[in-house]
Amino acid sequence: MKRNGRAESTIKRHNQLLTQLSKLCDLNNPEEVKETLANFKWQTNTKRATANILNTYYKFLKIPFEKPTYAKEHKLPFIPTEQEIDLIIASGTPRTATRLQLLKETGARTGEIDHLEWTHIDTARKTIYITAEKGSNSRILPISNKLIAMLNRLPRENNKVFQTPADNFRKTFHFLRRRITKKLHNPRLKKIHLHTFRHFKGTTEYHKTKDIMHVKRVLGHKSIESTILYINIESSIYLTNSDEWTCKATTNTNEATQLIENGFEYVTTTPDKLMLFRKRK
Repeated sequence: MKRNGRAESTIKRHNQLLTQLSKLCDLNNPEEVKETLANFKWQTNTKRATANILNTYYKFLKIPFEKPTYAKEHKLPFIPTEQEIDLIIASGTPRTATRLQLLKETGARTGEIDHLEWTHIDTARKTIYITAEKGSNSRILPISNKLIAMLNRLPRENNKVFQTPADNFRKTFHFLRRRITKKLHNPRLKKIHLHTFRHFKGTTEYHKTKDIMHVKRVLGHKSIESTILYINIESSIYLTNSDEWTCKATTNTNEATQLIENGFEYVTTTPDKLMLFRKRK
């Protein structure tokens, strides 16, 4: 896989899954492996991906293997409310909260944030450079004053912003999610995964702009086919939303900027120069 140019993260994921299977069955017995996989209470798409990994493994070992067929399921991902996202962010340590805020504002993959360096952050221009992974496009994205303040409070131990490996951070996030779910008695929070932040960003960006090419650039997709998903998600979510709004008004430019950063939508300016904003409840 390495000779064929596959990413280290992909190779690592393959190894982890094969190791997990080896503890439950004999990997040298393809039929036993297939039976074990069939009995797993995994989603069909997970089993489908696992079957592809096994196919690569047995091809490498030159062991005959009839790959099981699992039809791809086209499910819309779970999209939490912004309040639910913010609850999880607020319950983390400063380092964890900053990492999650980055995921929320940029829609970056966890691996992209894992490789973030201090030189990638331009506080003067309020932008961040995301180095792509998984065949995506690198991009420069805006970040809020809130996120800049959170980043500035972190210690600068070396050139990398975050020292904790992605796997350890994932375990920390799962612990944090369980704790806040139990504390608030909100089972919806347990459905939030790290990749959910990326889905949230794509959905909210399309809702604000109705520009699918803009969403494609923000998420770094190579193909528009990967981005079309967010049209379906946005129409499904906001179709059922009420038409109730929280409204704010200000004549102060700094306050107006803060409102926009907090998700408010600019509506109009009155004759007496009062700027009106709204945000769906």
